[in-house]
Amino acid sequence: MTSILVVDDEYLIADILAYALEDEGYMVVKASNGQKGLEILDHEQPLLVITDFMMPRMDGLEFARAIRSRPHPCDFPIILMSGAQGSLGRTSPELFAAVFDKPFDIADVIAKVRELIGPPR
Repeated sequence: MTSILVVDDEYLIADILAYALEDEGYMVVKASNGQKGLEILDHEQPLLVITDFMMPRMDGLEFARAIRSRPHPCDFPIILMSGAQGSLGRTSPELFAAVFDKPFDIADVIAKVRELIGPPR
């Protein structure tokens, strides 16, 4: 099944994303910060990651860099969601396939997910 990792310390936003993506047929795994997200990547192989920028322990930029520096191939797309730091993500296209400013339109996020990884399998 097509899985997506959602990393956000705001549980309401993580839940909204997860419910919307699950309604589309994707399987979603959630983490509350970048460190937990990396732990999940040790045993899950998502096709896409959606991450917040401002989080405890590791911000979204640090998280994306950590993903890209992992020894096994981690070339899946990463989408950044940010309330204030979207411009930082936009200057790092090698890390982020897309950047959405909060508040975001969930339909736009789903359309971008479909564009990046296709429909759920």
